[in-house]
Amino acid sequence: MQAIYSVIEAWNNGGTETKVYERSLAETGGVRIVMIKQNGRKGLLVEGTGELADALQGEAVQGGSVAAKLCPLTHENRLALNRFLPYTAPRAFGTGISTIGLGDRLGIASPGHIETVRGKDIRPILAQQSIRELNLTGRDYKEVLDAACYAAFQEGYKDGFGADGDHLKVEADIELALGLGFTMLTLDCSEHIDNTIEGLSDADILAKYAQVSPEIRSHYESRYLNRALEAAGTEFVFSPLSLAKNVLIYAKAIDYMEHIFRKYIQTAGREIDFEVSIDETLTPTDPASHFLIAEELYNRGVQLFSMAPRFCGEFQKGIDYIGDVAQFEEELKVHAAIADHFGYKLSIHSGSDKFTVFPMIGVHTKGRFHLKTAGTNWLEAMRVVARTNPDLYRRMHAYAYEHFHEATAYYHVKADLKAIKPLDSVSDAELPDYLNDDDARQMLHITYGVLLQAKDGNGQSLFKDEFFRSMDRNEEAFTEALIGHIGKHIRLLGK
Repeated sequence: MQAIYSVIEAWNNGGTETKVYERSLAETGGVRIVMIKQNGRKGLLVEGTGELADALQGEAVQGGSVAAKLCPLTHENRLALNRFLPYTAPRAFGTGISTIGLGDRLGIASPGHIETVRGKDIRPILAQQSIRELNLTGRDYKEVLDAACYAAFQEGYKDGFGADGDHLKVEADIELALGLGFTMLTLDCSEHIDNTIEGLSDADILAKYAQVSPEIRSHYESRYLNRALEAAGTEFVFSPLSLAKNVLIYAKAIDYMEHIFRKYIQTAGREIDFEVSIDETLTPTDPASHFLIAEELYNRGVQLFSMAPRFCGEFQKGIDYIGDVAQFEEELKVHAAIADHFGYKLSIHSGSDKFTVFPMIGVHTKGRFHLKTAGTNWLEAMRVVARTNPDLYRRMHAYAYEHFHEATAYYHVKADLKAIKPLDSVSDAELPDYLNDDDARQMLHITYGVLLQAKDGNGQSLFKDEFFRSMDRNEEAFTEALIGHIGKHIRLLGK
């Protein structure tokens, strides 16, 4: 490796300050490669001859007497890196180990996430984005996956990471994500779940059920009606009314789950962690409904990685659990037992900062869970900005306050803006405390898209460019913030 360090030493002696990410240093087939950063831009420094050097696109550079190649972090170079260094590519994990979805909306959080999980009995899903998040951040799935893969290389992380096409609803998006190499699919079935049934009278439910095709009614009645079915020590009995209600709410969603599994998961030619989400509903998922869905999928041969029911109480963005903790634990026990009975993991969505219930999730799932987090990483970035660039923080906070209601079109939160301490009454040293206040957290949490897309009268970014420059200068501080905050999640989950 001496030659590659000779290049860097020559640059530094010549006045070009070069940061070396030493954990990235790798050698394969006579080629030596390392991640560096110059003038705020990262790249791959490659020295030697071989297939990897030929595959990477870049410019020849000279460092003293040593010739090398400096390669930008492009999509094409990432694909080449994946071919020669397999640990830089995402993988599926199956149901045997805990996983945590980390939703890096900015493309800069994965190094901190890796340091948080390194050596722990849990694996990170580094790339995890929904279509909504892509639209709000102005990114695409190539960029999301590229950032995760380059982070794994930068940190020399070889324990494996995943990539989740999160809350995908339509087949075009599913095809896109899987075609790019995503290793997990979270199928959002909300458009196939009938939320209008909950408000109907018993008579109206039965009348509506009578309009369902005889084939569908016969199928469900022959399997479930007035039969005692047991899973994990719990008995489930479906009366004519309860069965009718479940069929009306979930039958189309179950069919859609099976369709997606057959068309995309079974034919992928590689392992895909297939999660189904039934949490985007108006009411909590009854354990009997969870059982019926799982039993149907199991009988149809649909293999799940995880299922996400809607739990009682509220899992609001960026704050702790709201609700009856005792009730949550009792229902969690049943949901976890059902998942365990059928052999998949229980998935907990909007899991950021739900510290009160993390210990019981770890215990009752026996450590076999998938937890999704996302915006909490953005909030830790804002905490770093508050500490290191208070003027920028003040401007972003004020803009978020003024434009909060624009973001409520995408997210439901309880934030009361009137309860947030006026910005002009807070000293610079106190600004990070806003990230400890539930109302301010939620205000900042859901306005990430508004802030990143904000432009002045000339079409120039109001905050985005300065925000990323500030984060680049403080990348170590961001890593430490994530180790502290995400690390708390992992500790309380028992990992």
